[in-house]
Amino acid sequence: MAEFESILAWIDEQADRMRSMVIELANINSNTRNLDGLQRVQNALRPHLGRLGTEIEIIPLSPEQVIDSKGQVAVSPLAPALRLRKRSTAPIQVFLNIHLDTVYPKDDAFGAVEQLDGDTLRGPGVIDAKGGLVVLLTALEAVERSEVAQDLGWELFLNTDEEIGSPGSSGYFAEAAGRFHLGLLFEPAMPDGALVSERKGSGNFSLVVRGRAAHAGRDFGSGRNAVVAASEFAIAVHRLNETIPGVTLNVARIEGGGPANVVPDLAICRLNARVSRREDQAMVELNLKRLSDEVVKRYEVSAELHGRFSSPPKQFDSRTRALAEHVEACAKELGIPITWRSSGGASDGNKLAAAGLTVIDTLGPIGGDLHSHNEYLVLSSLAPRAKLAALLLLKFATGQIELAVNA
Repeated sequence: MAEFESILAWIDEQADRMRSMVIELANINSNTRNLDGLQRVQNALRPHLGRLGTEIEIIPLSPEQVIDSKGQVAVSPLAPALRLRKRSTAPIQVFLNIHLDTVYPKDDAFGAVEQLDGDTLRGPGVIDAKGGLVVLLTALEAVERSEVAQDLGWELFLNTDEEIGSPGSSGYFAEAAGRFHLGLLFEPAMPDGALVSERKGSGNFSLVVRGRAAHAGRDFGSGRNAVVAASEFAIAVHRLNETIPGVTLNVARIEGGGPANVVPDLAICRLNARVSRREDQAMVELNLKRLSDEVVKRYEVSAELHGRFSSPPKQFDSRTRALAEHVEACAKELGIPITWRSSGGASDGNKLAAAGLTVIDTLGPIGGDLHSHNEYLVLSSLAPRAKLAALLLLKFATGQIELAVNA
């Protein structure tokens, strides 16, 4: 590590700048649906990206298909992604990624960053994933200051749709996976600093139930209540959690109904499914179809099931373990304790791994309470995590780490 001491020391000197960058970026609302906010974040990033010495490309993302409140398939536009590429013919090629979007709506009360104490920032997206973005950019800028960077090719892809399952980026990930030796993603580490080993797969589904409207007093018997049918479907789905090991099904929302004197003829049940094994995906889909058929028969309604598993499970296979060992070795040199833990959450690492790329996807800083109004970032973890990523890249560039992960 001695040959890289000056580069790593430079990262330590960037601690105040990293803090300021996180605050600047997290104070801009970048909800997936806030296209103007995402554009503002990208504009704010341009000076920082400019230090990497390569062209910034705008990559349009295909619109997301959604089921609207009328039960119809509609399209929702997505903000474009940003891509930077450097030395695409170098012998070593690394894919680098983190998302720009956050979960907090444009008008959410949780809209500004505050410093709770000398080592803690609280604010929307400070850990998921503006902190990871700052770690990534700092590490990459440090590597580019080194002469050995000439042997390292990389692509930086900053997408804007991860928080809704990356519907517009998925095709890009599948195509990109074949062009790189490995992938490094900068999702947050666990609150205790652990990195994620394997992840559950995730899918979103919507059941659109159509019944028959009728007057609730004069003609109740001729009505077919879509809300009741959707509610029974929801309860049956929830009970599957007790019968399929390793699977979680979360009924998130039921929409439908209207005036109290009208039998409702439309209801939509929206849910999320998580699975540990790929074979469980088909089991979940079969059960959802079976439960849908049962309410159709019982309540004499019609129903359409929409959705799919957008993120297959990410396994801690032999290639991932090999890359994880390199991460551990670099962390040990830096005095950073590293442990590994499985997670029920999905990331874009799921998609890249499914496409055949070896990926470590939690190289971001330490923090917690993601997706809540208590989301926080541990400031003192920014520089060490940037040093870890930089050292890993430098060792790949110099051949000190053999690329036995992807070829």
